[in-house]
Amino acid sequence: MKSPSSKLRFYFIIAAIIVLAMIATSCENKIPAIPKSDLLILPSLTGKQVKMVMSDSGRIQLIMTTPLVEKYDKVDPPYAEFKAGMKVVLFNKQNDSVIVTAKYAKCTNNNLWELRDSVVVINENNEKLETELLFWNQEKDHIYSDRFVKMTSEDVVSQGIGFESDSHLNKRRIFKETATITIRNEK
Repeated sequence: MKSPSSKLRFYFIIAAIIVLAMIATSCENKIPAIPKSDLLILPSLTGKQVKMVMSDSGRIQLIMTTPLVEKYDKVDPPYAEFKAGMKVVLFNKQNDSVIVTAKYAKCTNNNLWELRDSVVVINENNEKLETELLFWNQEKDHIYSDRFVKMTSEDVVSQGIGFESDSHLNKRRIFKETATITIRNEK
């Protein structure tokens, strides 16, 4: 028959093995690391009901309004996104204005804009450009598109695929013109 001390020693060894097994399995790193890429998809700045005025030497050059802007600084290249649309009023040296609206816009730090969904540009002569995609190089004052465009002036409506111009629609060109309609004012 076994002595009580040998039984106690046996239970002690079993308990020590169980405790060591628990310690060994509890040292496992069960918390997953947060991928750095998930932090990059969050905006570093968010603004609601934003109105921005840009001026140079006291002369207003641009007024932009948007219901929502999100700025992403942790990506390459950094950009600002206007998911709820935007409206921009541009002024030239003669204080003439151009109004640009779109339901979506994105702007990189090098002032290259991408405007999408119901893009409309109306210049000081009430000439209107309509398209679904328009790029605007703000530094070069150059707008362009490779999509369908419709240009409406007082007496002519032109349609085509592809377009380029300055931001005030003064030096404009439609690449593949598909229709030109002359409007007559009959009195």
